[in-house]
Amino acid sequence: MITAILILLKTCKLMEQSDLLYILALQSVPNLGDSTAKKLIRKLGSAKAVFNARKETLLKIDGVGNIKLKGLNSKERLLAAEAELNFIEKNNIEFSYYQDENYPEKLKHCLDGPILLFSRGNIDLKNKKIISIVGTRRVTTQGISFCEKFIEELAPLNPVIISGFAYGVDITAQKAAVKNGLQTIGCLAHGLNQIYPKVHERYVSEIEENGGFFTDFWSSQEFDRNNFLKRNRIIAGLSEATVVIESAEKGGSLVTADIANSYNREVFAVPGRPTDSQSRGCNNLIKWQKAHLLTCAADMIYILNWDINPTKAPLQKQLFIELEPREQLVYDYLNEGGKQQLDIIALKCNMPTYKAAGVLLEMELKGAIRPLPGKLFEAI
Repeated sequence: MITAILILLKTCKLMEQSDLLYILALQSVPNLGDSTAKKLIRKLGSAKAVFNARKETLLKIDGVGNIKLKGLNSKERLLAAEAELNFIEKNNIEFSYYQDENYPEKLKHCLDGPILLFSRGNIDLKNKKIISIVGTRRVTTQGISFCEKFIEELAPLNPVIISGFAYGVDITAQKAAVKNGLQTIGCLAHGLNQIYPKVHERYVSEIEENGGFFTDFWSSQEFDRNNFLKRNRIIAGLSEATVVIESAEKGGSLVTADIANSYNREVFAVPGRPTDSQSRGCNNLIKWQKAHLLTCAADMIYILNWDINPTKAPLQKQLFIELEPREQLVYDYLNEGGKQQLDIIALKCNMPTYKAAGVLLEMELKGAIRPLPGKLFEAI
């Protein structure tokens, strides 16, 4: 086993040969966490230096306590790391350290991003537009239809589609990405020695051909449903925007949306009828101003300020919209004067602010206006 490890380490040009073992060992320390591990590495220079440091030195570092350090010097950590390195070498698993050039750029800006990320497939994130698409496992036919159409509309911009490879919205998005010739990446809540759910094994080869898989879980770790919550930070961290297509009032996709907001990334949600159980989560995100309302790909492209190649197929726009008298008044004002804030719109259109807010929401649902950062609105 040791010989195989040394061969692997000799081929690794992205970090100190002897340090990879210690990086893995540090990743496996219970209660330590990625943000604390990064702090220790930053203060002491390397993972190996962390293991060799005196406990008194470590405890002087802000935010580090006895509970987090428990098990740090355990020989079991290094033995477990050796076994995982052996698995990596035998199965041609790729890996990226958070300080390396091949580590996903957007994930580098997340304090709790994994110190070591494992991957498999043909992943290329350089100079790519990257979005995450998440939602309920109990996706409706309407949700499937929206997801497929949304990705088809985005295809001319060649984005990378990130998701969780789970039932429902996740696998719908990734299948649609493959269908449209887009790169797609599944973020797994387990090691690369297994696939969950097993029924999705049939999609593995085509996804690896058109992207691949990311995880920070080891092959030796037992699968646990609680892993999904930890996995969600990678989904949110990899992309510049997270799209929630359908969600119940509570669910993992809402956690992903919250994480994306904490990373200062854009979040989009597809609205639905108030009576639809699988739309309540999305409606709440919009209502609480935690997400932009999303009715088509053009909404997101505008908010993200993505350049559209005019030689590609144009994005569809609604040509005829029926507006109520108050809505027409607001539309005419915005169409003539350009983007404006709610209070100014209410003043210029001679209506109370609360009524103007309601009018704007109805117009947004009809696709007549769109919200912009800074609580601005503009006519489409």
